[in-house]
Amino acid sequence: MTDDMANRDTTAAEPEAAADRGEKAREWLAQLQGMIEQLATQAAPVVREVGAKAAELAAAAGDKAGPVAVKTAEVTGQAGKKLAERARGLAVELRRDQEADADPATESAPEPAAETSEQGSAGAS
Repeated sequence: MTDDMANRDTTAAEPEAAADRGEKAREWLAQLQGMIEQLATQAAPVVREVGAKAAELAAAAGDKAGPVAVKTAEVTGQAGKKLAERARGLAVELRRDQEADADPATESAPEPAAETSEQGSAGAS
């Protein structure tokens, strides 16, 4: 029976201890929440100042990047025109070569020239 009494005493003490721990935890959470709110209140001006500085830096970068972008666009446009002229010239040359390969009169012309050089070297021997 004494064992039953001891068990009842410890069981009754456990809910009280749990209640005390719960109260302590709520108190700590309230303190922590207060600290966080105070920190947020104090940090707000600093965060605004950092944001303003970032905006100023972005504006300065934009001011400097604008003329560079314009110059880059001009150079790119000039390079594109040169490339287009070269491409048109290449297209004309390729068509000219294609037409020359397709023309039978042009194909027979090099062969007699080759025979003439062979005959010239055979006659010289």
